Formats: sequence, C-alpha cells, structure tokens
Amino acid sequence: MKEEKRKIQLTGGSTYTVSLPIKWAREVGVKQGDELTLIQRADNSLVITARKDKKEQVKCAEFVLSEKESFECNFRYLISYYLVGYDLVKLLAPHGFEAGARKRIKAEVRKRLIGIEVVEESSREIVLKSFLKYEDFTLQDAIRSMSKILLSMQEDAIASIDKSKPNLAEDVIERDNEIDRFYLLIVRQLKAAMSDPELAKKIGLDRQRDSLGYRIIVKSMERIGDHIVNIAERSKAMTSQVGDKSLDSIKAIGISTKDIFNKTLASLSDRNIEKANEAIEDAKTLTKEVEVANERILAEERGSAAKIPALSTLESLERIAKYCEDIAEVTINMGIMAAGEPDL
Repeated sequence: MKEEKRKIQLTGGSTYTVSLPIKWAREVGVKQGDELTLIQRADNSLVITARKDKKEQVKCAEFVLSEKESFECNFRYLISYYLVGYDLVKLLAPHGFEAGARKRIKAEVRKRLIGIEVVEESSREIVLKSFLKYEDFTLQDAIRSMSKILLSMQEDAIASIDKSKPNLAEDVIERDNEIDRFYLLIVRQLKAAMSDPELAKKIGLDRQRDSLGYRIIVKSMERIGDHIVNIAERSKAMTSQVGDKSLDSIKAIGISTKDIFNKTLASLSDRNIEKANEAIEDAKTLTKEVEVANERILAEERGSAAKIPALSTLESLERIAKYCEDIAEVTINMGIMAAGEPDL
C-alpha cells in the first residue's frame, strides 16, 4: 500500500479518531466491532495490527524434497523454513522415504533445530511442528545460554592445549552443535520480531533498530564457536610438535582471548560502552602478541608441516579477538541513544 494521509477528527469533544484505509481493512479482514492492537514504538510512532485467532496465526508450508540434490542441500531449505517462522512444515517425498533418509532427517532435526518435533509421518510425508513459544525463552535467555556454552568450550579448548586430553577436545567439538542450534533459534526470533512489534517486546527486543545489531552479534558468536573447534582439533598435534616456549605463549594468548570474550559479553549484557572500548583495545593488543608468537614458531628448527597446527591455532585465537571487536563495536552502537529517542 502506498503512503496515505489521514486527518485527525475530534469526536465527542475529547476523543481523537482517524479513519483506516479501506483497502488495508479488507485485506486483513477487519470489520465493525473488531479489536486492533496499537503499539507505541521508541520513536513515538504507532504500529497498528489486526488481532487474529490463534488458528489463523499457525504458519504452514509444504516442501517437496528434491531427488536431484544432496541431503545437506535439502536440509538447508528446511532450515530456511524454520528461520522464516513456519510453525508446521510438511516434508514430501513423491517416491517415498528410504528408511535411512527418514532416520537421518529426524536425527538432524533434533540435533540442529530447537523446538521442532516430528508429529506425523507416512511413507511419503513427514510433518514437523514447532512447539517453541518465544516469550518463554527470550532473546536474552538464548544469548546467555549460547555465551555460557562458548565460554566453557573455550576454557576446555585451552586446557586441551596444555594437557593434551583427546576426550576433552572431542567434547568441545561436539558442543559446537549446541552453538549452531542457538544461533538458528536467535535468527528465527529476530526475523519474527521484525514483522511483529508486539512479539519483539515479548522477547526483550525493545528497539527495532537493535535487530540488525543482534544479528551481527550472534553471527560473530557462531563464528567464534567454529574457531574454538579448530583449536580443539589442532591441540593434540600441536602439543607433540611445538616447543615448550611457543606452547606456553599460545596457552597464554588463549587465556587472554577468553578474558577478552568475557569482557565483551559483560559489556553487551550491561550495554557498557566503556567496557566495550576496553575489550576492543585488549583485542588489538592481543593481535600484536599473536604476531610475536607467529615469528617465534616460524623461527623454530622444525619442518613446515609441524608448525601448521600451532600457526592455525594462533590464527583462530586472533580471529576470535577480531569477532570480539565486532561484538563490542555493535554494543557501543546500541548503547548510544538516537536523536529524540526516549531512555529505555
């Protein structure tokens, strides 16, 4: 609908009224006696939405699995349906599901998509339903859970460098699945909040402009998880092929990186601009420490292949620090009040 203007009328001497565009009213099914929801946003604008029955709010979709594409390609399509907020998705296989494919679909759904369950299935159909209630698990709850897992992963990855415990490294790698699950959940929440201001309030997103900021933040956190996994994967080879001095410096840088991440998360939680700036400066200092450690390892009298795990670990630690910078910068942006914006 193109922009339309309406004059405010005074009714009964004390009530302001404004007429609704008839085209909009017809499209959403508004009729005399219906209720509308009015939400005042931070910029003092009003969002008007038509209230609907719960049955009308259930979003359904059908997706025919392509036999020409791989399982991962098809599953990416399913993830897209999840992210845009469908409550019910029917997976259809025209020639029927093979037993192995059916089992794998159900396993991957449970492993990668929070709140989704298989509720019906037949030879040619699998029905997935979301039982997720956004208000029961807010945006802050999801970010807090994601942060705790990342911190524990980081701590164990650093410990695996020192102790070379294969089981510890493997546990870090397995926990990355949880990070991916929370990442997808948060993206789903943010997408839903963009089109539903009332829902945005319920999940704790007070300002619409913060949606993009949180999107950048959780993507940075997801990438931090990937680099922690890389450190864990390289730990065993590194401890057997790198000199003690270099190993000690890598471990020290790892601890510093964890401290920077902790400070970054604290600044985000409190919207603390000063602390966010400190995290950025700490990250820049760590980058210089990584350069020194790289030069030390390259100078060791070892073959190039033996140095790769250590250099790869240092690169991941530097990347984690860079992602912390990104999160801190977004925190600063979100912490600055926009012109004319009321204090939340």
